[in-house]
Amino acid sequence: MIRSSFARLRAASFSFTLVVAAAPVAYAADAAQTDLSEIVVTATLRAAPAETLPGSVTLLSGETLRDAGQQQFEDVLALVPNLNWAGDTQRPRYFQLRGIGELQQYQGAPNPSVGFLIDDIDFSGLGGVATLFDVDHIEVLHGPQGLAYGANALAGLIYVKSADPSSTFGGRVELDAGDYGERSYGFVVSGPVEALDSSYRLAVQRYVSNGFYDNLYLHRNNTDGRDETTVRGKWRYQPSDELKVDLTLMHVALNDGYDAFAIDNTRNTQSDHPSVDDQHSTGASVRAQYSGFKPFTLTAIASYADSLIGYGYDGDWGNPVLWAPYTYNYTEFQDRHRITRSAEFRLANDATTGFAWRVGVYAFDLKEGLTDTSAGVYLDPFDPTQNSQSLTVVSSAYRSASTALYGQIDGDLAPRLRYSLGLRGERHTTRYDDLTTNLDAPSTANHFGPAYDLWGGEASLTYALAERQEIYALLSRGYKAGGFNLSPGLPADQLLFGPEWDLNYEVGHKLRSADGRLAIDTSLFYMQRHAEQLITGEQLDPSNPNTFIFYTGNARSGTNYGLEQSLSWSASERLTLGGSLGLLDTHYHGFVQNGVVLPDRALPNAPNWQAALNATWRDPRGPYARLDLTGMGAFYYDLPPNPTSSKPYELVNAKLGWQGARYETYFWIRNAFNRDYTVRGFYFGDEPPDFPSKVYTQLGEPRNFGVHFTAKF
Repeated sequence: MIRSSFARLRAASFSFTLVVAAAPVAYAADAAQTDLSEIVVTATLRAAPAETLPGSVTLLSGETLRDAGQQQFEDVLALVPNLNWAGDTQRPRYFQLRGIGELQQYQGAPNPSVGFLIDDIDFSGLGGVATLFDVDHIEVLHGPQGLAYGANALAGLIYVKSADPSSTFGGRVELDAGDYGERSYGFVVSGPVEALDSSYRLAVQRYVSNGFYDNLYLHRNNTDGRDETTVRGKWRYQPSDELKVDLTLMHVALNDGYDAFAIDNTRNTQSDHPSVDDQHSTGASVRAQYSGFKPFTLTAIASYADSLIGYGYDGDWGNPVLWAPYTYNYTEFQDRHRITRSAEFRLANDATTGFAWRVGVYAFDLKEGLTDTSAGVYLDPFDPTQNSQSLTVVSSAYRSASTALYGQIDGDLAPRLRYSLGLRGERHTTRYDDLTTNLDAPSTANHFGPAYDLWGGEASLTYALAERQEIYALLSRGYKAGGFNLSPGLPADQLLFGPEWDLNYEVGHKLRSADGRLAIDTSLFYMQRHAEQLITGEQLDPSNPNTFIFYTGNARSGTNYGLEQSLSWSASERLTLGGSLGLLDTHYHGFVQNGVVLPDRALPNAPNWQAALNATWRDPRGPYARLDLTGMGAFYYDLPPNPTSSKPYELVNAKLGWQGARYETYFWIRNAFNRDYTVRGFYFGDEPPDFPSKVYTQLGEPRNFGVHFTAKF
């Protein structure tokens, strides 16, 4: 069924591309020309337009973020083919690219598959900080990025770039109001400091919302609410054309509630202990570029981030009235403190033609402390032998360090044919210690310190079919460090798991029309995964939901293959059409759970199709409208023994507004037809006294709407 759907969608993609690509031919010759904006990709070793890079890249411009987004990366995530996110959090924190990524992190070492950076500051595994206020654009690099980013980018990379300082003084004030108690206010100010050969930018925003759930037991409508503050500051020092230094400071405070699971899978929760999904992150980065060593350019990048994360949930999702006559009350809370530091130096002769080379050295350090408190009680008045009480506190300290050397060369094999070769070697060391204290059991401790020598790289050929039209072939190797499991009850041979590496075979076609109105990118990929890391789970005690454990193991191998396509067409002076399509098929092979080889199956959170269509109409006199239609196929929630999956869904978002020289206002609506859809699902027993296994789901956002106003100065 999945394979036949895959084939039909692939054929539909081909037909759609032919129709739209042919359409400009019939466009009137005297029509106004509307060029599509070009964004330089900065997350690669060589900053260049996406159309010249061999690989699948999705760019979300600032205009796209303003037209299709509202507050957070979650709003525009559906525009990126083969990108999904796992719920079980208030905001998207864990991402899956091409079916590869994490679903959660409760204990142990952070070991992300999808890199996530904001202005060179590493927030991999902490994606909730991706607010959109004053963001210039977002770059998504699909497939392994072992050459540029190493062990944290096995599946790809998401890079968020905030707006740069301007050379003239100006700014804006923004206000929003919507249903569900939504409101926000923010300002931006930017300008030059000519006496210091500098310019600056400051952006501040506060956003609040009650959230989309009603807690019937507590009679509150804000237990899953949002309270988010974003502060961004940038300073650019540029005394000459040869030297440029960018300093970025940011602070994001997410004081969000978390109460998103209900026993009946509705938006009416009944928890007596709703919790939080907080994150307070302060980060800084500096990027300096000096080209005075003609013909060489030296680039230095350093970053620092300090994050305090609080995450918890009501383990039984109920209250004393709901569970009477049974006493059934469980809670879980994690207090996490993560610090990251990085430094990188690159030397290059970045020539656009002829022979070019880049070499670099990279160092990354991560420290994390975690206190995980799990408490609960279960009393059965009819069967006292089932009574239990638990209190477990796990205190852990983790540190990892990575050092890497890399190099890349580019050259011309023929007037239209260019090659690129790159290699990266990395040393990854770790140290982990913890202490587990139980209410009625002896304390236990773990100590691990595995180290790994890892390598990755890429080789590509790019051929120019015509001006602004290229085809490419890419072979890339990504890698990911091994680690350890800490869940109780695991046998000794499951405590450690090994590193993973993958090979990505990819071919693609990139087209930009001569008049600049049409852009089409198409990529076909086939990924072979070796010693594939998979996370599975099981519930040890049916009467204690906090004993649902997760652990990672290595499958023998896996395959991920599919298609990624994006299109943008300025059909006229006023109308722009766009779309994207992702097709995906995933399989793991030879994964052993409790001594049993699991049957091959698709990966969790890996829908076999994702699609988006959009239309934007702008009148030069001010009025404009934007319509977005997005859809996603079904996906499994987890590996076996969870047999459950989501259902396909489509969403409609729209904006209608007026933009002038000094002001802008618009009405927005998201999920216009109030479609119910799920972003996470668990399959276990949570209802006394028999605790039958069933699926519990977290719902995506319902229909919500509001108004926006911007004043510029």
